[in-house]
Amino acid sequence: MTETRVPSRVFPRAKQDAETANAGLSTPQTENPAYRLAFQDMDFLLREDLRPVRFQLELLKPQLLLDEAKIASTFVFYGSARIPEPAKAQAMLDLAADEKGRAIAEKLVEKSRYYEVARELAHKVSQLPVDENGKRQFVVCSGGGPSIMEAANRGAHDAGAESIGLNIVLPHEQAPNPYVTPSLSMQFHYFALRKMHFLLHARALAAFPGGFGTFDELFELLTLIQTGKIQPIPVLLVGRKFWDRVVNFEALVEEGVVSERDLGIFTFVETADEAWAAVQRFYDERAKQDPSPPV
Repeated sequence: MTETRVPSRVFPRAKQDAETANAGLSTPQTENPAYRLAFQDMDFLLREDLRPVRFQLELLKPQLLLDEAKIASTFVFYGSARIPEPAKAQAMLDLAADEKGRAIAEKLVEKSRYYEVARELAHKVSQLPVDENGKRQFVVCSGGGPSIMEAANRGAHDAGAESIGLNIVLPHEQAPNPYVTPSLSMQFHYFALRKMHFLLHARALAAFPGGFGTFDELFELLTLIQTGKIQPIPVLLVGRKFWDRVVNFEALVEEGVVSERDLGIFTFVETADEAWAAVQRFYDERAKQDPSPPV
């Protein structure tokens, strides 16, 4: 024997067995749900007691897709799904039917500039080259929806770069915005696992004006950094006027429920240039404190 060839596998692949299992047998036994392969049995996979398995699948699938896309880190964008781009905000104001509606529309017009800030910031970070290992850093990641999320994915699209959208199943119909890279457009059932994926690869985060969802996601991150559960990353609060109006951070210090030091977890910025400069400053200072390369 002059040549030895060892096969890479001896068992058939799951896909092959799945095709074989569905090949034309029809008996009372094969027609019963009990006979289905477990991984093809949706009734089985959706049982209440299979929730831990679904958790694992929802954690694993996005991770594999990001690994295959050679994405090492992300720049996460949080923000409202209700702040349109300036032209659409003005159209809403023009169509306002009563005083209350007009007052709200005027506020949205005022905040609509943040759509352009998000778009510009995403464009900036999307122009970074791949690193020495061929991995991509600071890939734009949003919730995949409209408004500020759309602006982020749109900015990456403007730069000819891929971007991520982490959508979630909601009672009302919701489609990913058209600027998310299709192969990086992911849908979640569990809010907790979606939020986990937002932060697993995040190495910078910009929080734009938003509502309950933005607050939920932002304050979880602030708590993780405050408690030392994760290392600090640049956390940018875009639009100080909005944030000072809706959250009295200084009052939290005065009430003794957070420390003065905790307010250093985040940085207020107004423009894309300020935001990107803050991120660069953060990592420049960190490199001075710890010049060893990251593991």
